[in-house]
Amino acid sequence: MSAHDVKMFGDQIAASRLESRFAQVKATSLIRLVIEDLYPGRVALVSSFGADAAALLHMVSRVDKGAPVIFVDTGQHFPETLAYRDQLCQMLGLTNVIVAEPHAETIAVEDPEKFLFASDPDRCCEIRKVRPLAEAMEGYDAWITGRKGFQSATRATLPLFEAEGERVKINPLVGWTATDILNYISEAGLPRHPLVAKGFPSIGCLPCTSPVKPGEDERAGRWRDRGKVECGIHVGVLDAGADI
Repeated sequence: MSAHDVKMFGDQIAASRLESRFAQVKATSLIRLVIEDLYPGRVALVSSFGADAAALLHMVSRVDKGAPVIFVDTGQHFPETLAYRDQLCQMLGLTNVIVAEPHAETIAVEDPEKFLFASDPDRCCEIRKVRPLAEAMEGYDAWITGRKGFQSATRATLPLFEAEGERVKINPLVGWTATDILNYISEAGLPRHPLVAKGFPSIGCLPCTSPVKPGEDERAGRWRDRGKVECGIHVGVLDAGADI
């Protein structure tokens, strides 16, 4: 693949070409290809350190323990998530975990009592998660996500490569099943997030995450009864210059 092609990866045509060329590549091989060949020094894994995060984190650590891993600390995570993050980082030897946080001044003005989630969950996600990630992503041409097609109806048709303005999102596990994830984590000897055993197959911020009932989508416990299915980082283009 030419250098010209690499420079054009941000547009939809380039993403489609990547999809066609690498659709059959195993996730582990794709991670290595993305980090070492397609976007050397210009790609980051964005991880929530949630229910299934250990799988991708393990894959990345086997390629480059110093690869950038971005974690957005919204200030409202479950304590278990923060402890799990620290446990995995130590176990996998990750040396370049970047913690993105909301601006203290913005929180002081818009959410001083930490209850914005109740009145305006979209705005809460915007200032606590979307904006910090957009700023942390500046300078990268691509990012790796942990989204899977089985998680919800809205993610069922996700592509492997996805254009986001001039940046590309790679979804290596999009075709994996829940069993595939469990098998990988088990075979790699990785710990599960402690909340999984308590009925949380998808884990976000504490105020907006509830257990999932049998038969529900994996993400049914996120923003339950709020008419909201995504935090916003996968909707539109991350733009650090947007008004907040």
